[in-house]
Amino acid sequence: MSTSKNHRRGREESRKSRLGEKSSSFHGRSLGTVGEKLLRPRTVPDLLAGGSFAGVSLDGRPKLTKLLLNVTVQRSLGAVQVLMAPESTVGDLIAAALRQYGKEGRRPTLAGHPSGFDLHYSQFSLESLDREEKLITLGSRNLYICPKTSATESGGGGGGVASSSCSKEAEEGTKIGVPWLKFMNFLL
Repeated sequence: MSTSKNHRRGREESRKSRLGEKSSSFHGRSLGTVGEKLLRPRTVPDLLAGGSFAGVSLDGRPKLTKLLLNVTVQRSLGAVQVLMAPESTVGDLIAAALRQYGKEGRRPTLAGHPSGFDLHYSQFSLESLDREEKLITLGSRNLYICPKTSATESGGGGGGVASSSCSKEAEEGTKIGVPWLKFMNFLL
């Protein structure tokens, strides 16, 4: 009589031999033809040598066709994602981001023309980006939009002329000063 261990061993051995047969038959060869070469269809090895195709430059490196940019709008929760061509300018990005912001129905609502907004690298960056600069040269994909402030609002008395950066506002904030801060250097 066979014991249960012997019976299990016999099943395992037969299973192993069947698996070997199945895998070789799956690949279209029998156990005796393992050393033969597989026939493959003929392909053109230099498919990309003919010229530039979409997404590949002439030197073989992948070419950027679109950029996904995250633009945070001042006083808004979360960033707006905008898909733009790398050849687009900062002005185009501002217009597209504001359009996407309105399309998503975000709050607070933004009124005004895209020329009334500035694009910055972050909310802590004082200098705004040039509107004619290409997106591919920016070096960042996370940007920040804030409305331009007029010189009269920030106390400059410039007759309502819009400033091109937030740096003027920051300079005026440091001019105000608090008298007790003058003593801080004395205490150190």
